[in-house]
Amino acid sequence: MQAKQLLLAAALLISMAGSAQKIKKTKGDFTPLQSEKSINIEFKYDGLAVGKFKNEEDYVAKKTEEYNKKEAGKGDKWATDWKGDRSRAYEPQFLEQFGEKSGLKNEKNAKYTLIFQTTFIEPGFNVGAWRKNAYINGTVTIVETANRDNVVAVINVENAPGRDAMGVDFDTAWRISEAYAKAGKSLANFIF
Repeated sequence: MQAKQLLLAAALLISMAGSAQKIKKTKGDFTPLQSEKSINIEFKYDGLAVGKFKNEEDYVAKKTEEYNKKEAGKGDKWATDWKGDRSRAYEPQFLEQFGEKSGLKNEKNAKYTLIFQTTFIEPGFNVGAWRKNAYINGTVTIVETANRDNVVAVINVENAPGRDAMGVDFDTAWRISEAYAKAGKSLANFIF
């Protein structure tokens, strides 16, 4: 019995190590941001892939159809919630953690704009005995607000993990919002 527990613990550690979050600057310099008190933060979801689906539209269509087969209208509500979760859950978590760690206020008229382009969402699942953590990938582009052609820096965020520490993250939106929280916190620590 003890050998099985050790084997399970080792497998868990290996799987966690293989999916660690990575943040990498691919272009630019953070120096211009160091003296700022605020930044404008925007979110984009163009070209988003979800789970096994290369584009979000196919994912939403399949899930909507599946839920509507189980209960009329349930899929349509799910599809509305899926899009609404961005402004209701994901973005506020990112903004809160980024602001807390960076000390910057999110203001539309800030000198610089941070654009978080989500490129991939793994929604994960939690059915009690079995689970798969959510995670997101994205590209962060920091530009001068008044001249968006002036790119200050570009950063890749990979495998920002989303899960509840207590393991009670049965709601997809909760898991994904935790991935955005982690991305915001880690990104602020990386830049500042």
